[in-house]
Amino acid sequence: MKYPPPHHQDNDQNHMIEVIKAYPLATVISVTDNTPFISHLPLIFDSGKLIGHIDIYNPQAKLLKDDNDVTVIFSGPQCYISPSIYSTTQLPTWNYIKVHLKGHVKAIESKASLKQSLITMTEFLEAPNHKYILDPKNPRLDRNLDYITMFEITISNWEGKFKLSQDKKPKDINNAREELLKSNQESIKQFLDNVFNNL
Repeated sequence: MKYPPPHHQDNDQNHMIEVIKAYPLATVISVTDNTPFISHLPLIFDSGKLIGHIDIYNPQAKLLKDDNDVTVIFSGPQCYISPSIYSTTQLPTWNYIKVHLKGHVKAIESKASLKQSLITMTEFLEAPNHKYILDPKNPRLDRNLDYITMFEITISNWEGKFKLSQDKKPKDINNAREELLKSNQESIKQFLDNVFNNL
């Protein structure tokens, strides 16, 4: 049997780009001397590349340059799927959307490019309401440029993992979709209530 099942793979780059735009916080993985370095960073997709920034004191910063290889994972919605939602007999499973990317990373040394990139990223993340605009004359922004490095990732491999009960009957596929929506809304509220009540 082929793994992963073809019906759980989505090779449409436009679908994967939508995941990247909707869930920009990425897991960035670098490996050196058989040791993995992992950071969680927002990345912006721009003209076929991913643009990001990292604190210079993060140990992974030294690996995000010089054409090093990097793996990036974007995570969309996910949830447990109970057999009780199906109209047919099934077993428990887990549905999720993930995008796995591989590429080559290069550091961008220009402070002017870094500054503009931070402004552009803020503009993207503030959409659609744009309640905050990062002013290029903000002195705090200028002071922090020495502590942040910018990098870009040229993507060499795309893999979309969209496990959404596609192998079920149309009614059950829709039931799984509704469960994904409901579960994410309810579980986030419950999780945040628990976390904040214990702070």
